[in-house]
Amino acid sequence: MSRRTFLYLCLSAALLACLCIAGCTGTQGGATVQDNPAPAETVTITDGAGRSVTVPATIEHVVCSGSGSLRYLTYLGAQDRIVGVDDIEKREQPMDARPYFLANPQFKDYPLIGEFRGHDDPEKILALKPDVIFKTYATSGYDPEELQQKTGIPVVVLNYGDLSFHRDDFCQSLRTMGKVLGTDDRAEEVIAFFDERIADLDTRTKDVPDSEKTRAYVGGIAYRGAHGLQSTETSYPPFVFVNAVNVAYDTSKAPDEQLQTGTPVAKEKILEWDPEIIFVDLATLQLTDGSSAIDELKNDPSYAGLSAKKNGEVYGVLPYNWYSQNQGSILADAYYVGKVLYPDQFADIDPAAEADEIYTFLVKKPVFGEMNDDFQQMAFTKLSI
Repeated sequence: MSRRTFLYLCLSAALLACLCIAGCTGTQGGATVQDNPAPAETVTITDGAGRSVTVPATIEHVVCSGSGSLRYLTYLGAQDRIVGVDDIEKREQPMDARPYFLANPQFKDYPLIGEFRGHDDPEKILALKPDVIFKTYATSGYDPEELQQKTGIPVVVLNYGDLSFHRDDFCQSLRTMGKVLGTDDRAEEVIAFFDERIADLDTRTKDVPDSEKTRAYVGGIAYRGAHGLQSTETSYPPFVFVNAVNVAYDTSKAPDEQLQTGTPVAKEKILEWDPEIIFVDLATLQLTDGSSAIDELKNDPSYAGLSAKKNGEVYGVLPYNWYSQNQGSILADAYYVGKVLYPDQFADIDPAAEADEIYTFLVKKPVFGEMNDDFQQMAFTKLSI
């Protein structure tokens, strides 16, 4: 074999080896596909406002802005990632109906990021160097784009939603937060938990004929503060979930048109409806000037003839609208309401134990007793009126 032939064969073999290596790695769209590609440094998501937001792939530190934002973070078990809180978490309050906070009293020791309801201080947030800012109720306080520009930190908007007519928003917010934090599995667990409990409440009560149901009213519903007996909700979620007959429900309107929390009704309407059972949202106890729903039922002569009062059918339920809706308390109230309205269908339910089971799943602590202490042990009891 000549030297030239030998060199030719060596070059051919080397070329063949290179082609084999290229064949193993492969290409897609002209880009080489590695067996172990480097992890992406950022992730782009679409937030609740339809904005395309790029966030770090690994999130270690966060800030939660707006009503209920920190509640969702707690549901996902990621509250240890916060670096600061708004001023509502640092207040000393004689009453508190926020299970997420009761389970995490350390929140009050975190640095301040601004005022509640999204009125943030960009400089304070910037100094804390979070990887991302979650913001609920985007129209309250700083505009998300402006906050993002001022801090240079990505702002992810979440539509808070509810458990009734905007449950899709609620679920999507948990999923978006879960995707950003890497807690997708927990987000799905929380969503499934609510779906299963709401289905259970419906299954227990859906076949009870309306003719056999007791007519009910709920008063004292909180909305941006405490109110008296005339503050109600025509689509009060616990009533909806147990298929109750709500005397305040407006049959001339579609269900999704009856969303306003804390709807004021005329005293004359309550007298006209004459409910057989009255539930009192204990947020009303914040009124200490004699104008609470309980004081009104006791002292206002106009209410003396109400069937519920005469027959001793007045019951206390936990506040649920406290720095936005506490979904766990809605479920807990629904089981208690069900127990009162349908004793047979809820014979296996201990409402206090059920509440603690709900809170333990959502915030990792059974906080019913502590919360009930704040409300004078009136939750889930018949009230002396």
